[in-house]
Amino acid sequence: MNEEVKKEIIYDLQEALKILEVKEAHDVEELKVLSDHGIEDVALHKDLDLISVAVLIYSIYKVFHCMRDEEYTNLKSELNSAITQLKQGNLGRYNKAIKTSFKIVRQCNAKVKEHLQDVMDAAKIKKGTALLEKGLSMGQAAGLMGLSNWDLQQYAGKTSVISQHNEKIHADKRMMRALKVFGL
Repeated sequence: MNEEVKKEIIYDLQEALKILEVKEAHDVEELKVLSDHGIEDVALHKDLDLISVAVLIYSIYKVFHCMRDEEYTNLKSELNSAITQLKQGNLGRYNKAIKTSFKIVRQCNAKVKEHLQDVMDAAKIKKGTALLEKGLSMGQAAGLMGLSNWDLQQYAGKTSVISQHNEKIHADKRMMRALKVFGL
């Protein structure tokens, strides 16, 4: 695992743990903000581990209100374990802690169990759309999130993400740069 990616994952997990330290009403909004920050990391590094952490944080955000105290405590313990294992370079145990964290989120309640796949798919699609906003292509965003272009396109087509895209560098300047690169 790339050191920069490792630092980002540790940061995101530590921030999630800080948010979850004491269960408060505003935690939900903080989790959403952290999840959005995770997407910026995904857009920058295009790493699968960052994707799983961003989806995990988003999933926690979605099921936060229905978590029982025992699940909440176990989740904090697993997140702490994931941080410790990643810092020590033990990727096997880190992956196990992340997997267990997903399992805890799944166990939240019967309704969430029934709809977890929908929640996970929605998280991937929403985060894929956020990647589009960051300038990634449809194919790149869908590929990173493990979606088909079609799945992402259906959702993104209903939003204003695609039409909002503005080039920061005018086409003439981009063309001139390209011509310089090729010595023309």
